[in-house]
Amino acid sequence: MAFKKEVLEIIEPRDVFVGNPKAAVTLEEFGEYESEACAKANEIVKKLLIDFDGKIRFNFRHFPLTKIHQRSLKAGEAAVATAQDGKFWEMHNILFANRRNLGTTSLKLHSKEAGVKNKKFLDDLVNATFGWQVQGDLKEGIDRGVKDVPTFFVNGELVAKPTYDELAKAINAALKKVNRKKTPAKQRA
Repeated sequence: MAFKKEVLEIIEPRDVFVGNPKAAVTLEEFGEYESEACAKANEIVKKLLIDFDGKIRFNFRHFPLTKIHQRSLKAGEAAVATAQDGKFWEMHNILFANRRNLGTTSLKLHSKEAGVKNKKFLDDLVNATFGWQVQGDLKEGIDRGVKDVPTFFVNGELVAKPTYDELAKAINAALKKVNRKKTPAKQRA
């Protein structure tokens, strides 16, 4: 008698966006939840999403600096777990607001606050069910030259400084580039 193994479709961090899902400009951050700099960057991202409403989409990728922040890996796994319930962004903001309180029990409480109903959440966390997704983000970040957090990319281009002005400048440049491609050459002349 053969058992049919259930295949679990996992929503990957690279597929979770906030903002206009069809936007031609993607702001991408490699970060982690225990970092003060990432918490500050999260506030900048919120402002960018308002200021560029409808023109950009934002994607957060996990890059836990576990030598400095021991709980950042599990916090990333918790965020991926909540994405499975469509609650990634709620959890994302709760984790930053509670960045000094990211123990396993606290993560379970944070998930409830985010609206997650999954009864297996704590089991998934303890068993590192979504650990591969966080490790995949980390590996991709390393492959792309990420060394510290937060590190931002706009349409795949590295942004030197994670300040509002630098990110807005990069977004505006990307929007111009996209608009140039949409406008026929005759109209540009």
